[in-house]
Amino acid sequence: MTNIIISFVVGIVVSVILFMVFIPYLHRLKFGQTIRIEGPKEHYKKNGTPTMGGIVIILGSLITLLVTIFVTKAFEIESLKNIFLLLFPFIGYGLLGYLDDYLIIVKKNNQGVKPRIKFMLMLVLAGIYYYIYLSLGMPNTLNIFGKTIDLGFLYGIFILLFIAAVTNAVNITDGIDGLAGGLIVIALISLAGLAYYQDQKLTLAFILSLIATVLGFMIFNVNPASIFMGNTGSYALGGALAAIAIVLKVEMLMLVIGIVFVIETLSVIMQVYYFKITKGKRIFKMAPLHHHFELSGYSEWQIDFIFWSVGIFFGIIGLVMGVKLF
Repeated sequence: MTNIIISFVVGIVVSVILFMVFIPYLHRLKFGQTIRIEGPKEHYKKNGTPTMGGIVIILGSLITLLVTIFVTKAFEIESLKNIFLLLFPFIGYGLLGYLDDYLIIVKKNNQGVKPRIKFMLMLVLAGIYYYIYLSLGMPNTLNIFGKTIDLGFLYGIFILLFIAAVTNAVNITDGIDGLAGGLIVIALISLAGLAYYQDQKLTLAFILSLIATVLGFMIFNVNPASIFMGNTGSYALGGALAAIAIVLKVEMLMLVIGIVFVIETLSVIMQVYYFKITKGKRIFKMAPLHHHFELSGYSEWQIDFIFWSVGIFFGIIGLVMGVKLF
């Protein structure tokens, strides 16, 4: 336990130091966020706040992972394959997010990577991931709340959609200071409990490195934020959450553990669909749902508290279900 605490503290310190160096550097490069005109007016004051914090999240997590593995002796030959299954989506989707951020911030292309191309790249990355997954002898099984089903090649299709869905859900939720970061930490804590219960030491080490780094990021991201994670961070962390769920075989449980991400995504789908069929009417004042709360008069801190509370409640339920059923 002492070694875990040491590595965890080291991770937070490494993250904080990296952000203290990185934030002024981004200011000098003028890598500031451009706030959408159609967004809440309160967000206009955030214009110019440095983004691409995901670069530090990735780098800090990798450094912390190495430290954690060293001090906890979590590395085992038989679990080597988990490293590839965990790091590939984390780094791969992070690079896709970086490309998106680069086009928007540096090249001043407001659209970034075109949506269709972005989705296709997500599917390509997921396809490569599934190939690696099969090459390492992993099963095509899905645990549906206590019942394990062998899906065969259909599991590959499931993985394609699952990783893309989780990654986009995290990206959608990253809309106000501290919200996505806090919810990611909450989800990771639940997954850490399941990794510990399954005695997956290497997976637990990876989760702890993410928690430590994101907590370091949160110090600079809570309202008023000094830096945003950008698409680099949200895609990387979304990919990591999906990969962890796959390795732990708790994919379906993410509907519970990540309930806020699910609700946020559904709010966007409902808004778009209702807008189209009613030719201009809206269910929410603005989607995703956190913007509806903003326009209803809630402060960002109040929204964070409400959404985090829901995340904690369902995170605990998900952890209990995971121990009982998965």
